[in-house]
Amino acid sequence: MGSRAAEGAGSRRPSDDSMPEAPAEESRRLTRQQLFTMAATASINFSSMICYSILGPFFPAEAEKKGASNGVVGLIFGCFALVNFLSSLALGNYLTHIGAKFMFAAGMFVSGCATILFGMLDKVPSGPMFIGLCFLVRATDAMGFAAAMTASSAILAKAFPNNIATVLGSLEIFTGLGLVLGPPLGGFLYQSFGYEIPFITLGCIVLTLVPVNMCILPKYDSIPSKDSFWKLVLLPKVLLLCLTIFSLSACLGFLDPTMSLFILKQFKLPAGYVGLVFLGLALSYSLASPLLGLLSDKLPYLRKWLLVIGSLMTAVSFFMLGPAPVLHIESQLWMFVLMLVLLGFSIGMSAIPVFPEILHCAYENGFEEGLSLLGLVSGLLNATWSLGAFAGPTLGGFLTEKLGFEWASAIQGGWALLTGLVTGIFYITEATRRSSSSSLQNPPGNNEERSHLMGNET
Repeated sequence: MGSRAAEGAGSRRPSDDSMPEAPAEESRRLTRQQLFTMAATASINFSSMICYSILGPFFPAEAEKKGASNGVVGLIFGCFALVNFLSSLALGNYLTHIGAKFMFAAGMFVSGCATILFGMLDKVPSGPMFIGLCFLVRATDAMGFAAAMTASSAILAKAFPNNIATVLGSLEIFTGLGLVLGPPLGGFLYQSFGYEIPFITLGCIVLTLVPVNMCILPKYDSIPSKDSFWKLVLLPKVLLLCLTIFSLSACLGFLDPTMSLFILKQFKLPAGYVGLVFLGLALSYSLASPLLGLLSDKLPYLRKWLLVIGSLMTAVSFFMLGPAPVLHIESQLWMFVLMLVLLGFSIGMSAIPVFPEILHCAYENGFEEGLSLLGLVSGLLNATWSLGAFAGPTLGGFLTEKLGFEWASAIQGGWALLTGLVTGIFYITEATRRSSSSSLQNPPGNNEERSHLMGNET
């Protein structure tokens, strides 16, 4: 991190002035413990995203054959997010009691088993039984996902206290890679082998990674903190940052049950090619995230503007995705893909700076540094993301059914626009207030007046 980031993220560490300074080359070298931590986190980022995104190209159409409407498909996607939200809130509070390493491995195991079970659901009779089991298996998967991701972010922040944004951004390459490979791989396996094989294959890969990560992931001990979850979440800036994450997640979640059906109907593409369209979003996000993370660490004063500009760009992308009927622009495939590319970049611009910003805010407000706080922040972000991922597909499926994809995406863009404007106003107000308080504490005439008075006394 740059100097200001180090002051924010490391402001509560004891000074090392008495210690001899390590050579620059040595300080930049990753330890074995850090390398293993990055490898384990990369595995969960990749495997969880590929399992999540594999549904996109074929599950909505398959669920319709089984008697599920657009709105119900949206609820199935949203169920995952809602359970993830509730699980993350609980797990973030109890991370230090359960143990970060155990939570990480147990979460992967549950998620892998649930993925395999989801592949068996085509054998279930159509109608209420199929829909009910979809909800049950997705809820189980969500609990495992929440455990693994909450532990993962906290462990990363513990291992890389001074450059967490850079590391998170770099590891988003694997998130993007999972999002990139999931849809085309899912579409190919579905077309070639049927419904079961995509889920069984990926579930087995996740289960194979569990013992590997148990061996390589270091164990981080922590003393439970007295800082409460509600003390953190009720800080005004933290609330605003949670609003940003909620908005971004809702925007992405909106696309899950709606985008593949829109592509199939509007552009007449086969299921295998639908997965390729998803590449525009995933590739731009994964390629931009490392650069945005580095920028966030090196120039921390730019984080607030990355958040604002990212939200506004997200709004523009959704207005043009349909495009919005009021624009009277004909929908074309090249423009659709271009907007997905812009959307991936803008979401990375807003999402990457949030973790270090919340940590900085927590340290400013007297929170104790340690794995306990990192668990609170990680759980809060994962819960907020999940809440948006519930609202996005649920509302998106309903609006698309009633108004069509074009109007639904425009409404989603309006939410991102509102978030960007509110965030911008907050940061401008905060900067103005700090500037005025600084000028009140150090009036320009103080030094001159003091010198004059001292001169008169002599």
